[in-house]
Amino acid sequence: MIKKRRFTLLGGVVTLLLLAGLGLVWWCVLPACAASKPLAPNVQAAAVAQYFEKVMPKLHLSHQPLDVGIATNALDLYLGMLDYDRTFFMASDIEEYKKEAAQQADKIHQGDVSLAFRIVERFKERVRNRVEYADSLISKGFDCTIKETFIWKRKDQPWPANEPDWNELWRKKVKNEYVARLVAKQMADAEKTNGVARVDTVSGKPGIPATNSTAVTRASETDALLSPEAFLRKRYKQFLLVLEDSDSEFVLQRYFTAFSQAYDPHSEYMTPSTSEDFEIGMKLSLGGIGALLQSEDGAARIEKVIPGGPAARDGRLKAGDKIIAVTQENGVTVDILHWPLYKAVGVIRGKKGSKVILTIIPASDISGSRTVKIQLVRDEVKLEDQEAKGEVVTVSGSDGKTNTVGVIDLPVFYADMKNRNNGGAEYKSSTRDVARLIADMKEKSIQGLILDLRDNGGGSLAESVEMTGLFFPSGPVVQVRESRGVQVLNDQDPDTLYDGPLVVLVNRRSASASEILAAALQDYGRAIIVGDSKTHGKGTVQSWQPLDERTPGLGSIKVTTHSFYRVAGGSTQMKGVVPDITIPSVLDVLEVGEEYLPHAIPWTVISMARYQQFGDLSPWIPELKRNSEERRARDARFTVQRDVIERVRKHQQIADISLNLQDRLDLAREEKGLDKAQDEGLGEDDAGKDPAQKNPEKDLVLREAERILADLIRLAGLKEKKHENSILENAWGGK
Repeated sequence: MIKKRRFTLLGGVVTLLLLAGLGLVWWCVLPACAASKPLAPNVQAAAVAQYFEKVMPKLHLSHQPLDVGIATNALDLYLGMLDYDRTFFMASDIEEYKKEAAQQADKIHQGDVSLAFRIVERFKERVRNRVEYADSLISKGFDCTIKETFIWKRKDQPWPANEPDWNELWRKKVKNEYVARLVAKQMADAEKTNGVARVDTVSGKPGIPATNSTAVTRASETDALLSPEAFLRKRYKQFLLVLEDSDSEFVLQRYFTAFSQAYDPHSEYMTPSTSEDFEIGMKLSLGGIGALLQSEDGAARIEKVIPGGPAARDGRLKAGDKIIAVTQENGVTVDILHWPLYKAVGVIRGKKGSKVILTIIPASDISGSRTVKIQLVRDEVKLEDQEAKGEVVTVSGSDGKTNTVGVIDLPVFYADMKNRNNGGAEYKSSTRDVARLIADMKEKSIQGLILDLRDNGGGSLAESVEMTGLFFPSGPVVQVRESRGVQVLNDQDPDTLYDGPLVVLVNRRSASASEILAAALQDYGRAIIVGDSKTHGKGTVQSWQPLDERTPGLGSIKVTTHSFYRVAGGSTQMKGVVPDITIPSVLDVLEVGEEYLPHAIPWTVISMARYQQFGDLSPWIPELKRNSEERRARDARFTVQRDVIERVRKHQQIADISLNLQDRLDLAREEKGLDKAQDEGLGEDDAGKDPAQKNPEKDLVLREAERILADLIRLAGLKEKKHENSILENAWGGK
């Protein structure tokens, strides 16, 4: 969640935007400059350092001074930003710099950032050396029949201790990339057909036509002309070229972002150029492909697919996929690996209605051997595409009775904040839309309701508070802590729009405002929470403001200023919301969640707010859970899902990857089958079908949530029949 400029919660109107921390990170901004001139700090760099040292501790929620601990962690982060897989620097470099870590707090106070520039110049030296060495390795060639392995997860591996170790590491690194390229070409060649629509190398879904598409044909020809040797040389040369073109803003951006993220992973420093890009980035959901991007491992990584956008409507692009090349409508293909993120975004965006082809490495591909081409038509993400949507369905319960239930899908908590804050009577609001849907459903005599918050990354805090109030009488919804104390945000409306059986559906991408609503309804005993093992776990707010209002040339910071707590006292930070009934998903075996972010703010607890539980659903949860587990055990589709989850888990645990070509081909085919099983919906009757022909019933989690709701309706009915209203009246308001 981000708010431009500073804001006040205590005694003020709450207009925060909660974006779950899954948004844009603009680390890699490399404006062009003279390649041969060494970089050195200037007067502006000194001013940035001194203002940063004053402003960051003052604004950050922790108010921790920029001390030795922060400086030491910042140096580790800075080195990792430059050399993310620990292959360019040597151990001697790291030891040299770490001796200076303790001094950096004082250096920043003095305006001295010379270490940051010295590290970048050493990094350039190392990269030049390694690009030359890689070229010599490529010239010699590789024996891909040898049985040997390469540790591909290197972020926690030691830096090479000496030159022989360094060279051996690079022999395997370059060979790994060479084998990956061979596998990619062989996989693509194996799927070529004559005049038939090309099938994605991952999903098995109809993708880019092999014929009748000039853009695709020219892009494919360009790829085919490059041998694995030429392909790798191009990649390394491009990486060096981008690095040589970096300037002082590149250094300051990364160095002070490292210091910011030593406080917490959602804080960030932005140079004047990136501040402007950030404002554009905040509007990225309004155009292009409809995805938020983050720079990771030299690629533009999909951080989130925006509901209602071209990528979401297409369905193939997923969070975690890495875009490595972009083909425009005129057929020109641009390799964007190692590009600055703002430049990559520039070529991905384009005129509304134009076509773009993205070459991606799928998120599930640990080998890096497979690429997929996905063609999208650029478009705006229309507000109506992100609006709450609802439907009324019938569900058969375990007692054989048919139940009429409502299902509301809420992609984001939205509101026309300008009109709302100005006191306008009519303004767009997710709460108003959900209320309207519920009113319509009540006219159709629904017996229960599901609120689907899966993949809902947040939005307006005020909306989450107000929407929570639709389901119980007035009372506290969330506690917000800032430097001056804790404020309890209440639902002021004593009316309850819906007091019947309620299930809230979540997953690991449900964050911020979603977690606030789910946590409150769980604490009040008002709803059964169903979904992944936990929600995302982001319980903080970020504010965005210039380092110095009088000197915009110093850049700005995005800094964590507030944290959220449940009415019961525990934070949603890190732990998120743990469902009452867990339905395992692939997200549970991937590194999705706040706990995987470095230097994340820990979970804490404050005093419980004064609130009275609306009900106690705990007596029913064991039976609801047992029935759900028994149904899933009997359902063949869930058996397939469990198998897929386990296979993904095993793949994620692979640390060493084979450098034998045949082994890698086998692994690539296995990964392809794994992705196909997920993308085809895990149902035998839909295998191989066009996505448009697939049965929407295959949202297994939603279907099971409906059956859980049917059980909840049955239990509520039994209580009513026995006139035991102690739970019924508390749980459903006795209405």
